[in-house]
Amino acid sequence: MSLKRHVPNIVTLLNLFSGCIALIFAVYGNFVAAALFVFLGIFFDFFDGLLARKLNVQSPLGIQLDSLADLVTSGVVPGVIMFKLISLATDAPDFSIYSDSWNSSFHWKGFKMSLLPLIGLFIALASAYRLAKFNLDEDQQSYFKGLPVPANTLVILSLPMILEYQNNDIINDIIINQWFLIGLTLLSCYLLNSNIKLFALKFKNWGFKDNAVRYIFLILSVVLIVVLHFAAIPLIIALYIIMSLLTRSKIA
Repeated sequence: MSLKRHVPNIVTLLNLFSGCIALIFAVYGNFVAAALFVFLGIFFDFFDGLLARKLNVQSPLGIQLDSLADLVTSGVVPGVIMFKLISLATDAPDFSIYSDSWNSSFHWKGFKMSLLPLIGLFIALASAYRLAKFNLDEDQQSYFKGLPVPANTLVILSLPMILEYQNNDIINDIIINQWFLIGLTLLSCYLLNSNIKLFALKFKNWGFKDNAVRYIFLILSVVLIVVLHFAAIPLIIALYIIMSLLTRSKIA
């Protein structure tokens, strides 16, 4: 049995391993370290498919393994981070906060936790559903139907990175607002499983005419990152959706 058949799957497992480490950091509230390992996992996620195509060793096993790894790295981890952010916004950062209010009502044999932050875990559920649908959809070769899971993950991870490194009081107040976080959670769940067609960043050739929307998007993204740093990430994803909607007649 040729060793090259296993190379893409090994890279996929590195994605899963990175996601597991990120999950540990996320649970303990170290969002920066969690983000770094998620970025590393997304890097592996990009190259496992590329290697499978280059080595001509694509397989049903690899497809399923890729989705399972993505579920952890780009589904469970952002869900836990959103859970922690909503906990922070509702003054319930740990499992030790208990009160009689409507959003903090679970108390069983000494175990206390707020219920409202559990909404953040909807991201993990929506990501799992999207990944399962993607595996069964044969149409999404040159475009995506709904927001890709890694793109949604980047939006969620950008929030603690903005809080950590950009230190803008206005932006911080928006991010640490429970209704903003809940709204963003519900919006991301919708976008993940919507029927909106979004262009894929796959270049069949390097000509500008055939890839104008991709080149323009990439240039604008670089400009936004240089100017706004981590705060640019949500804007880039919004730009991605808007440009896809404006050019939807050309997406096939």
